[in-house]
Amino acid sequence: MLAMRSYKIPQSVLVVIHTPRLEVLLLRRADSAVAFWQSVTGSKEREDESFEATAVREVREETGVDVQGAGCQLTDWRLENVYDIYPQWRGRYAPGVTRNTEHVFGLRVPCGTAVRLDPREHTAHRWLPWREAADCCYSPSNAEACLLLPRFAAPEGARI
Repeated sequence: MLAMRSYKIPQSVLVVIHTPRLEVLLLRRADSAVAFWQSVTGSKEREDESFEATAVREVREETGVDVQGAGCQLTDWRLENVYDIYPQWRGRYAPGVTRNTEHVFGLRVPCGTAVRLDPREHTAHRWLPWREAADCCYSPSNAEACLLLPRFAAPEGARI
């Protein structure tokens, strides 16, 4: 009997983890020969999994950070990006799937938050000021999210 192949769902999250000082956590992908720096990303495990549940799970899996921890605040930015899946990763999706919908969140964490990487996914991490983080992101949607951080992290009514 043949086992059914399970494909990734083309619905994912992008979580920009940042401190109150707007330092952004970037992770270096383990499966790329080039310096591919990114925020936390990941696909839904099931069609009915909410984007918020996906964000909470992916943050925990990729960084060890508990979104419910003291001083943490997850915010749904209510933004979605639709983009072409990079050719090197299309084989993870069902035949014919070439586009992904990415839902964006921000996660404010206290300065000094410890990060525990899954070495199968990431080989290094670093905290950078938001503009520098944007310059280092491989993905254009991730860079744009870093540049939007001051607007979404600002207190209610503040202008940036």
